[in-house]
Amino acid sequence: MATLETGLRTHTCGSLTEKDVGKRVSISGWVANHRDHGGVLFVDLRDRWGKTQVVFRPEHPDDVYRQAGSLKLEWVVRVEGRVAKRPNDMVNPDMPTGEIEIDPESVFILNEAKTLPFLIKDEIDVSEELRFKYRFLDIRRPAMQANLLLRHRVYQSVRRFFDAEGFIEIETPFLMKSTPEGARDFLVPSRIHKGKFYALPQSPQTYKQLLMVSGFDRYCQIVRCFRDEDFRADRQPEFTQIDIEMSFVDEEDVIGMMERMMVNLFKEVKGVDLPSPFKRLSYEEATARYGTDRPDLRFGLEIEDVSQVAAVSGFKIFAETVGEGGAVRGIRVPDIGSLSRKQVDEFTSFVREFGASGLVTIQIGEEEIRSPISKFLKPESLTEMKVIFEAGPGDVIFLVAAPQGICSESLGQLRNRCADLYGLRGEIDAPLWITDFPLLEWSETENRYMACHHPFTSPKESEIELLESTPQHVHARAYDLVLNGSEIAGGSIRIHRRDVQERVFKSLAIDQETAERKFGFLMEALECGAPPHGGIAFGFDRLVMIMAGESSIREVIAFPKTTSALSLMDGSPSEVDDAQLKELGIMRIQSTE
Repeated sequence: MATLETGLRTHTCGSLTEKDVGKRVSISGWVANHRDHGGVLFVDLRDRWGKTQVVFRPEHPDDVYRQAGSLKLEWVVRVEGRVAKRPNDMVNPDMPTGEIEIDPESVFILNEAKTLPFLIKDEIDVSEELRFKYRFLDIRRPAMQANLLLRHRVYQSVRRFFDAEGFIEIETPFLMKSTPEGARDFLVPSRIHKGKFYALPQSPQTYKQLLMVSGFDRYCQIVRCFRDEDFRADRQPEFTQIDIEMSFVDEEDVIGMMERMMVNLFKEVKGVDLPSPFKRLSYEEATARYGTDRPDLRFGLEIEDVSQVAAVSGFKIFAETVGEGGAVRGIRVPDIGSLSRKQVDEFTSFVREFGASGLVTIQIGEEEIRSPISKFLKPESLTEMKVIFEAGPGDVIFLVAAPQGICSESLGQLRNRCADLYGLRGEIDAPLWITDFPLLEWSETENRYMACHHPFTSPKESEIELLESTPQHVHARAYDLVLNGSEIAGGSIRIHRRDVQERVFKSLAIDQETAERKFGFLMEALECGAPPHGGIAFGFDRLVMIMAGESSIREVIAFPKTTSALSLMDGSPSEVDDAQLKELGIMRIQSTE
């Protein structure tokens, strides 16, 4: 335990207990509460360790009592006095310091505070913009401090684990070569080499592969990364990764190590036993059963395919959809009773946002089955669907008839929507590995294949020969870790031979000249004794967000940006003067937007 005694305090505001009664102490903190009960003044002092109650009575020396009367919220104060036991009827069992109070002998005002834009308490009804403008006050609130302290404990647990496993923490550069293949780079102009630019790293991917070539065998780093992309609740222009790379490993080695790290982390930091070994699903199975490659397994609502039954059910739209290569698929939501017309319309509008043209509902009653298309369906088809979905009274079946991709997307989203509406998400954490991803995916906008993970992911060895003929059938040696419906880590076994890397680049329509210009240093390294290697990167902010029970990574980052990438507190990004631009060899042009 760290020694916290300083010249301005002997104890923190969260450390004093009944065993300290009678001690003369000095505590310092912020005035969190100030109450006058018939002339007796109760003042709560707060620091990041907790709160301590100080009680000022009229019989105290006049200067002490008057000083206490002048105190206002969030003033910084030091109090000297003795620890006293609270009266039995005033004990607060919910506070670690709830059995004691301070009988003050002297009070020192260390700094006053003006009236703040919002109260420093956990429940505040203010806009996120105001919170971000005064972020230095927002993170003074106990709930925010708890999130950042949790983040700190996760840092330390992760570092201890990997150190014990023989990993070496090595820093990689923040100024690197721009190799855009995915999100946009943030560019940094060079003053010395005018007209040339560094890029801030989207990840240390190539560097950690080079460290394997260098023989370090096991590398780890908690590292800042940068991507100039559109933002949402779980994205920031700057974010943190737990970055890992290992030599002489296969998929099972990396997955096994990361499972041990996660189990240790949750046990050490939260006291939670994660179920291990973690469940695994292939990419194809996950998207078929849950409509997404990051399913939340804390609840059911698995997607069922009823295309064969629907095709001969007598309903024309079902038959035409299946005949054209599409599917009829659905989910069963249990025990929600009868849906109103308004509710059905709302669900229908929801799935249309994801490409579905409509939604069919089948409501199972005690004695009848109700559906808008009942008159078009053969009775035996309706019964057969009820059996497939194992539906009983009070259950509702939602069906979508659409191309396969739209079926998966719309039903996956509807599944999550129903889980939120009906409170179906369980409380037990549900980690899951997704494997057997496609190596490549076709981009209509780029008119070429793109890497599903990144260009350095190794294809399955048995499928390398398909790269030129049928690249869409090649699977990656990749694996994602999903927790409670969020992807928290992604990794792969890397390509460690130049000839294979060149073939993958060719499949991505990256010609030899471009590959040499962007990745020549890595290609050369692969010819210099590169060992088989693989790794993974955890989205650190997202992991902490889930552990903290938050819905946005901004709640676990000390100084985040807004959804439009602004820092409202310090006003960045901001303009710079022409002298600075001239020094960098940059000319300002008028925006046409």
